[in-house]
Amino acid sequence: MESLPSDGADLTRLAGLANADIMAEDSKTEQGDLSQLSFEDALRALETIVRRLESGDVPLDESISLYAQGEELRKRCLERLQAAEARIQKLTIDPTGAVTGAEPFGAD
Repeated sequence: MESLPSDGADLTRLAGLANADIMAEDSKTEQGDLSQLSFEDALRALETIVRRLESGDVPLDESISLYAQGEELRKRCLERLQAAEARIQKLTIDPTGAVTGAEPFGAD
């Protein structure tokens, strides 16, 4: 069995590595759950991440993890907005580009 380092710097480095592993696992779990988030929940989570990053009180490794989570949340929000926009834009347009009517959201 390997002995634990007695040097404080080595202990700090090991704690950092363990923290990075935990954050990576959390990130995998959260990313898997993104498809289930509503737009509002994803936006709230993104706002929380932005506030934490802007505070400047987050360690570098955690900042990197938070940034990656924020990027995934940003993508999720953008997808939801684009889907909503596509539903709204189901308008009937004539050959000149003028709107002549609209279809109900559920109509295909």
